[in-house]
Amino acid sequence: MTRFIPIACNFDCGGGCALLAHMKDGKITRITDNPQGGDYLKGCIRGFQLQHMQYHPKRLTKPLIRTGPRGSGEYREASWTEALDLIAEKLVEARERHGPESVLFLGGSGSTRGALHNTSSLPKRFLSMYGGYTERNRGYSAGAVSYTTPFVLGSLDAGLYPDTIKHSGLIVLWGANIVNNRFGGMLESYIREAKRRGVRVVGVEPRRTITIKTLCTDWFQVYPSTDTALMLAVLHELITKDAVDREYLAKYTYGFTDLENYVLGVEDSVPKTPEWAENITGTPVEQIRLLAELMGNYHPVCFIPGLSIQRTIGGEDSVRLSIALQAATGSIGVQGGSTGSYTGYIRRPPVGKMGVPKNPAGVIIPTYVWPDAVLEGKAGGYPSDIHVIYNVGGNYLVQGSDIQKNIEAFKRVDFSVNHERFLTTTAQYCDVILPTTTFLERDDIISGGGNFVLFSNKIHEPLPGTMHDYDIFCELAKRIGFHEEFSEGRTKEQWLRHFVENSEIPNYNEFKEKGIHWGQDQQHVSISDFIQDPDKHPLETPSGRIQIRSEAFAAEGGSPIPVYRPFKVNKDYPLRLITPKNRYRIHSQNYNIKWFREREKHTMWINPKDASPRGIKEGDMVEVSSQEGRLRIKTQLTEDMMPGVVCIQEGVWPRFENGVEVNGSVNVLTSTEPTLPSYSSRTHSVIVQVGKL
Repeated sequence: MTRFIPIACNFDCGGGCALLAHMKDGKITRITDNPQGGDYLKGCIRGFQLQHMQYHPKRLTKPLIRTGPRGSGEYREASWTEALDLIAEKLVEARERHGPESVLFLGGSGSTRGALHNTSSLPKRFLSMYGGYTERNRGYSAGAVSYTTPFVLGSLDAGLYPDTIKHSGLIVLWGANIVNNRFGGMLESYIREAKRRGVRVVGVEPRRTITIKTLCTDWFQVYPSTDTALMLAVLHELITKDAVDREYLAKYTYGFTDLENYVLGVEDSVPKTPEWAENITGTPVEQIRLLAELMGNYHPVCFIPGLSIQRTIGGEDSVRLSIALQAATGSIGVQGGSTGSYTGYIRRPPVGKMGVPKNPAGVIIPTYVWPDAVLEGKAGGYPSDIHVIYNVGGNYLVQGSDIQKNIEAFKRVDFSVNHERFLTTTAQYCDVILPTTTFLERDDIISGGGNFVLFSNKIHEPLPGTMHDYDIFCELAKRIGFHEEFSEGRTKEQWLRHFVENSEIPNYNEFKEKGIHWGQDQQHVSISDFIQDPDKHPLETPSGRIQIRSEAFAAEGGSPIPVYRPFKVNKDYPLRLITPKNRYRIHSQNYNIKWFREREKHTMWINPKDASPRGIKEGDMVEVSSQEGRLRIKTQLTEDMMPGVVCIQEGVWPRFENGVEVNGSVNVLTSTEPTLPSYSSRTHSVIVQVGKL
């Protein structure tokens, strides 16, 4: 007899989807959408094929202790008692000899949506109670937008509630490949429906993605790292064609006149015209004018920015300008519009989660420069000398920028620990590896990719030899002396029931059975209270208004108004590189699973106009080089790639031969130089050369 059990993905993918496991004789036979998700909440192929992860023959089932050089993959099996005793001993030793700040916490991306089994909050809670640690802020994904948005809107309560798209007059997907990247499990469904209604959906991208092909009516090409120039040119057209909402700007914004003067070239004598932008962005003048015409004529505009446009040099200004464009069209705070900030910053039903005490060490570094902090320490101006890396669910030697620098950082520390399900690249550079469970082997409450929360039921007993992260930290806390403080005397189920009892969810058992609880206002509009009455509900900015000009941002080292920051190719590296996600992977997860890896060949996309003068043909092996490193990969010639730009998808586990990466792991080409002042990712501001082998 088949049983149908609600589950939810606990991946770091942005989806947060409600799924249903079909179970027969204790095995998954199929995974489908949970009917409780309604007509719009839909999963994707990664969730529908979870059994390939769950039943993979190479899952770790024994703690491992390194015996060979770091990176050699040489380990011996150990008992849990031996492994945990060793970790506790090394942590206490590091605290006594170097202070608790000598421990760097990495990870967080393995299971980031769980209220209890969370690879970010659990280790932070543990390490805070241990005495403190060096923590990180502003992660790889959304560092610039999370840093910048509060300067403009006063908070991060600025996301998009998908149901409001029913009221949109125009949808602009700017660097947002939502079919692959899953900005919530409902967004694609609502946009697809809007397109059927006749709403124009435009995509702004350097490549013709699956989103462009299946959801968009128009494709506007733009070089990576030049989005701000294109936005300025669109704004120039709106201003000169008298298509900005002057009354709205006067009532709700501060400093728009200063931005307008910059756009018109009042002070620098450089009007930011479509002709000016064409030479920078590669976007033809007529396309720039058409984009401006659409944004000026249709109301409200639902501007959905992808995280890609803020992972650039000047990514902070792309965030500020996307918000400014929305203000100029009067589309912020109204049904069918958007703030122009990241769509994921929305309110969800308040459900408790594992609390994280304040870090007693008080030491914070930006995520993007963690390897520099390890390698340089206090002598290099960083706040601590790192001796231990504690990594939970993160594959930093694939996902971190400048892989070879990251490897050197792992080699440098005295001791490292990794919680993992597989022997990943990062695990191979750690001293102790602890085998952990999957989210299908535990109950948890999962934050959804919309105004809802999910219950993910345990459908399998933990694989023998594995342990939940929560239990691992309980055992370590016992050894170090703060178990009661860490666990508060609660079992895993007691924690989950505690979370629900202190929430709006009426019944734990009913929630567990249905698998979903919907928030009360599915058509909430971010900062709509402010738009309805700006004096009664001012924003938390110095002016109380949308802060187009920000003296506070300038005090951090930025420009008072958003500006274009040039990033150019040169004769040695004449091509721009983008590094998007793969639809079959969650970053580097699933790469080691053959079923997923075979769905799409890993190649470098290149336009025939760039391939021809290099003598490159379809399927040729090429070497791609940047200032940071070299890799080898096969080519795919396609008109879907904008000339002047090449594309290599991220998430491939690296393999080196004579100093050259030969699997096509793209982060050997990226740099740890951040965009400022946020100290965030700039992985789409990379220039390369490509040569045939």
